[in-house]
Amino acid sequence: MDPFVRRLVERLHDPARPLSRNRHFHTFDTPEGRMALKVSRRLKSLHQDILACVREGRRARLFRHIDAEGEHRLELHFERIAGRRVSHLKAAELELLAQLPGVRDALAGDL
Repeated sequence: MDPFVRRLVERLHDPARPLSRNRHFHTFDTPEGRMALKVSRRLKSLHQDILACVREGRRARLFRHIDAEGEHRLELHFERIAGRRVSHLKAAELELLAQLPGVRDALAGDL
């Protein structure tokens, strides 16, 4: 992952130093900025789903199956809707996801 994209994603998720998309619109009008927004939205969605699994009493599972592109497989099971979510994350995205509150505890045995 590009270091600039990584810093933008970290700033978007940092509650102490939030990065306003409106104030810094020129930053997010570049290909790197758009990529950072895309990764940020995806990680926020996964974060919410992981916490929902924990609230339901289920455990989010991370499979250490790494494919040829270096992606990790993350599988979430939802009892209340009898469904599951499978996501493939690059190593850098997995590191960023692990930094979000509650994720490291939910995936403790798998990280």
